[in-house]
Amino acid sequence: MVLIPLVLLFLMGAQLALAAHSRNIESNYAQNDASVRGISGKFISGDRFLHLESSGDGESLDLLITERKKSLLSLIPTFSLLKGRFISVHGMAIVENRR
Repeated sequence: MVLIPLVLLFLMGAQLALAAHSRNIESNYAQNDASVRGISGKFISGDRFLHLESSGDGESLDLLITERKKSLLSLIPTFSLLKGRFISVHGMAIVENRR
């Protein structure tokens, strides 16, 4: 009689821990993607640029913003029916504007 609520409580706690861990991992990947693209200069269509004013002569900098989306794994079966269960994180890097 007590076992089912305890199992549900455990699964809910594990789901919260999994969501936090997944967000941290995806955040690391997004930041890595931004750094690699900023260094290599190979950008994709989803990348956004924000122009930064510079006080230096002839220097023009842009802020590269990348985004990663990934769906969340569901440990509790009824939660998998909910829509919008995904992680969206951004990565940023400063690049020289060569335009």
